[in-house]
Amino acid sequence: MGPREIKISTLPPALGSTKERNSCYPSPLSLPFKQNQGLYPLVSFPSRILIHFLILPIHSYFSRTFSLFIPHNPPNPHKMKRRRKHSESENQDRLSDLPDSLLLHILSFLHAKHAVRTCILSTRWKHLWKHLPTLILHSSDFWTFKTFTKFVSRLLSLRDGSSAINDLDFERHGCIEPQLLKRIVKYAVSHNVQRLGISVKCDISHFPPCIFSCRTLTSLKLSVCPRGYIYGSTLFPKSLNLTALTSLHLQHFTFCKGDNDRAEPFSACNKLNHLIIDHCNVRDALTLCISSDSLVSLTMRSDHSKDFFKIELDTPNLRDFAFSGTPYQQLLGKNVSSLEQVNVDAEIWSTSLESPLILLSWLLELANIKSLTVSASTLQVLFLIPDLLKIKLPCLGNLKSLKVKLKPLSPIFSMTLKTAKTWKAALKPSPPPIPDGIVDFLLQNSPSAKVDMINFSR
Repeated sequence: MGPREIKISTLPPALGSTKERNSCYPSPLSLPFKQNQGLYPLVSFPSRILIHFLILPIHSYFSRTFSLFIPHNPPNPHKMKRRRKHSESENQDRLSDLPDSLLLHILSFLHAKHAVRTCILSTRWKHLWKHLPTLILHSSDFWTFKTFTKFVSRLLSLRDGSSAINDLDFERHGCIEPQLLKRIVKYAVSHNVQRLGISVKCDISHFPPCIFSCRTLTSLKLSVCPRGYIYGSTLFPKSLNLTALTSLHLQHFTFCKGDNDRAEPFSACNKLNHLIIDHCNVRDALTLCISSDSLVSLTMRSDHSKDFFKIELDTPNLRDFAFSGTPYQQLLGKNVSSLEQVNVDAEIWSTSLESPLILLSWLLELANIKSLTVSASTLQVLFLIPDLLKIKLPCLGNLKSLKVKLKPLSPIFSMTLKTAKTWKAALKPSPPPIPDGIVDFLLQNSPSAKVDMINFSR
């Protein structure tokens, strides 16, 4: 005998609102995985999603019934029992059986908008997001700033107040309401935040003072640009009381003069290990002094600023130094005896010899390093110095490794090189990736150092 056709009614004759459709077919994400009713227990969780979002909606437009073709054979009780056990094992929700600490760790990799959405998975997940130790709040995840503001306010109101915040990453493209910023910062500080990142356009006065005296803060990243400026800067506080701070990343700040006509913004950070200074400058001072006995890694990015003339390093435990941009400031290594690795990615926007000569003076100042990484553009800047290859270097005698990053030159820098007198004299229409002889120039006191060429594509 052939298969029998069984017709099953699926939808009422008239479907009104979305709410009515959902009442007929509840979301599989809202059903417990072990629910033993209706059609859902017969299929695994991914299949439930397919039924809900693909099969049933398509069917609702064409027919009120669909057909199941079941072979007309008597059921085998033993096979049915094995199938039932197999189906139960497939439908077992192993993810929800994990402990809360592990689930919260998994959710911490999601932006807050997506982490909150997991509340519809099942009753097990309904309140889990309220205990998130990591909050990633980016306005780019929302269509409008009004929606973003409402979401942040609701999140802070509904979150479990007894749960501490380990990480808070807040980013708002464009201006922000001062009250919202103050609420976020105060909430984070009152919940013992450890790692805090804020990127906004506002005035530094909109930050509550507690952010610069938080005793639990170990990592701070601040990017604060004044309103109405694309690449403006804001005044950095003269004093910090962040006793536990080990990592600091500053962007678009101006450091003010202290004693002895120098700016020393980090002298009170006694535990600072990692420091990134990104597009910052100095006001009313000639020297930026970075003094720290605990600093291990320093990264500086320049924005072609000539507001100050010297960078003084009093960092006896500094091991890594990285720089990118245009070298306008003299580097004074007052105490850099532990420095081993230097990474330089330099470019210039004019044919002046000022920056090339300063770059050469950096190599003379950082004489005892063991590893040097330079970009192709850095070598091009050095090669602008007349008769460079005839200079006898008194440094780099301890060099063990030289790495050259062969990344493409920027259009502006390429035009600068083409107009330089050095290349005109050589009658070369465009500079080669690496000037001839410059690698040997750097290795003249350490010929056995290992050389690596690292290719970068656009």
